[in-house]
Amino acid sequence: MDEALTAKTVRITGHGGDEIEAYLAVPDDGSSSRGSVVVIHHMPGYDSSTKEITRKFAANGYAALMPNLYYRDAPGASPDDAAATARSMGGVPDERLVGDVDGAAKYLRGLSGSNGKVGVIGYCSGGRQSFLSACSLQLDAAVDCYGACIVNPPPEGMPLKVKPIVGMAKDLSCPLLGLFGADDKYPAPSETAELSKALDEVGKPHEFHTYDGAGHAFFDVNRPAYRPEAAVDGWQKIWEFYGQYLAG
Repeated sequence: MDEALTAKTVRITGHGGDEIEAYLAVPDDGSSSRGSVVVIHHMPGYDSSTKEITRKFAANGYAALMPNLYYRDAPGASPDDAAATARSMGGVPDERLVGDVDGAAKYLRGLSGSNGKVGVIGYCSGGRQSFLSACSLQLDAAVDCYGACIVNPPPEGMPLKVKPIVGMAKDLSCPLLGLFGADDKYPAPSETAELSKALDEVGKPHEFHTYDGAGHAFFDVNRPAYRPEAAVDGWQKIWEFYGQYLAG
């Protein structure tokens, strides 16, 4: 694997037919049959760290696309300013999020070399949105990295204005991988256990892993919350999971 790739900003058709910005990374391996991943950015926004994650998928053989979920709210703004605008509005509406992920999935399926399989991954608020997308669209694999507010509503004072969506578990369209921290409060281990139980009750395939000594955002190498041991094992779980459901 030489990890050669091409990354660039593109325009895709999102919810309601809107044209929005997105970041695309594709391997330069000449493959005629590759899986794809929609990367859902965290609440801090369409930033360099999540673009790096998008390129990481391409370096490992997947076409990856991250839609800018805040593009309509603050076109041309810096990631920090766009995130502040989005927070002031209570976050991205669920319906709009699903429409944007649907547009991203369609874009990926239309790329040369696509095998038609598309997964989704999200971090923080994006973890919840990954679950939401997998329950609203026909996808092939979903990864939830410490997504809160699936089981419980946001705590008082949090800018995110969303409702619990655990009731959508029956609509999950694909296998789900969940990666969580034992020291996290949002979601707390009790919440992820409740989500696992709800998925068991409706017979939906899933595997959850909770890491001791890790809290929220343990994948983020640019934050004090980073936990190398948990992150390395988490990435290995992701490669195995996508290798089973997306590759080839």
